[in-house]
Amino acid sequence: MLAQAEVGQANIEGTPIVPDSEQVVVAPVTSLIAADHKYDDGEMIELSWVPSIDDQLVDGKVIGYKVYRLEDDGEPQMITELAPGSNAYNDQSVERGKLYSYFVSALSSNAETPSVRTAPIEPRREWLNYELLNVLIIALVLGGAVIYFIETARRGKKLFVRKIAGIEAVDEAIGRATEMGRPILFIPGILDMDDVQTLAALTILGRIARVIADYDTKIFMPVSRSLVMTAGRETIKASYQAAGRPDAYSDDMVTYITDEQFGYVAAVDGIMVRERPATVFLLGAFFAESLILAETGNSVGAIQIAGTARPAQLPFFIAACDFTLIGEELFAASAYLSGEPKQMGSLKGQDVGKVIAMAAILIGVLTVTIGDAWNVEWIQNVTTGLMDVFSTK
Repeated sequence: MLAQAEVGQANIEGTPIVPDSEQVVVAPVTSLIAADHKYDDGEMIELSWVPSIDDQLVDGKVIGYKVYRLEDDGEPQMITELAPGSNAYNDQSVERGKLYSYFVSALSSNAETPSVRTAPIEPRREWLNYELLNVLIIALVLGGAVIYFIETARRGKKLFVRKIAGIEAVDEAIGRATEMGRPILFIPGILDMDDVQTLAALTILGRIARVIADYDTKIFMPVSRSLVMTAGRETIKASYQAAGRPDAYSDDMVTYITDEQFGYVAAVDGIMVRERPATVFLLGAFFAESLILAETGNSVGAIQIAGTARPAQLPFFIAACDFTLIGEELFAASAYLSGEPKQMGSLKGQDVGKVIAMAAILIGVLTVTIGDAWNVEWIQNVTTGLMDVFSTK
């Protein structure tokens, strides 16, 4: 929507605001247009005009411009002051449902000359922002990749996932506990079921519990959240039923300790010292307790497999544990061990996104370096194009 300047506004149209015979009067701006910004949420009105003729002279008398706004035909309010030569302004302080009109005053050393006022204009919300069409295309590509790999996995085709040492060591660690006749300790972090790391840990637990049921090995799972206790019991119970040994399951395998962080840690350390587990799994979200748990497990001679997506805790696990799943490896482990098509498809679909991102970064680095070093225009255009493709603004 465009609002052309309208004529007939006394005191603010083409005449100095304060008449004075000694004023330096300059010509007003012309062709003032107010337009609703396209493809937005109704949050911007664009103004454009032709600068004062006195601004275009070598020794121009214009020292700047003031932009005034009238809201619902109210009193004029100055919203900004611009430098000489300015011919556009974007008003981003508007609200939907209100009418706005504008005029621009050309400033001299001691006076200002207003332009004619625009017709009232209302900012409108658009259904689609076509300036972000690139984001939609990227989302469709990634979503399509995820769906493709999910369907591929459902048809029985084995999807390649690189081997991760911590995942490969799961069966070995369970077998070690069985041979030694000592229990396994599984710690799913200290956050509740609304944390994705806890969900990933419970998915891995399902696979571990299935093997434990086959080997008839004991497992202890102390938790710090009641919902995690319930989910853990159901997970282990389902695994024992799938293994054909529902009679071997007991609710005592999963016990609630306390929500208090270090009270929970003290109780778990006590279990480690008393029961001396042969294998300890530390999978999920951990905080300051990570090193305390890992060092205690190390002191009793347990083989430890840890995994967390919290970067601050990774150094402690790497130092004190035998195997560590770093960041996204924790989520990859849950997909890899479960073999569930949706998880595998999602994992491979994300890999497609990472490949696209890495390729864009590599090409961008090369084009920026070469374009700036040798000032090659077409390479600089490639850089600009890449920035536009991945821009979210």
